[in-house]
Amino acid sequence: MAWICLLLAGLLEIGWAIGLKHTQGFTRLWPSVGTGLCMFASFALLSLSLKTLPMGTAYAVWTGIGAAGTALVGMLFLGEPREFGRVACLFLIVAGVVGLKLCTRTPAAG
Repeated sequence: MAWICLLLAGLLEIGWAIGLKHTQGFTRLWPSVGTGLCMFASFALLSLSLKTLPMGTAYAVWTGIGAAGTALVGMLFLGEPREFGRVACLFLIVAGVVGLKLCTRTPAAG
């Protein structure tokens, strides 16, 4: 369950990172409200995952999902460059996140 919370927290981080662009410095009400809600929910889910997962792993995975996901959305929908080097670096981030998941043991429930 901790990994699911962490995945959702990372996805919400993508949402608030992209939302920041649309708030125009928090001068637009509804984008600002949506961004704030995504921030709160992302931090809350990250906090829940920290009950079980090691802090370093959870934080690295959370930021990795957010960073790679935000960059990918920027390339696919916001006209950001899709150069080979950028895409290759995104794969490295994803590989690191997957590696941390595979190498992290969570305590048995009970």
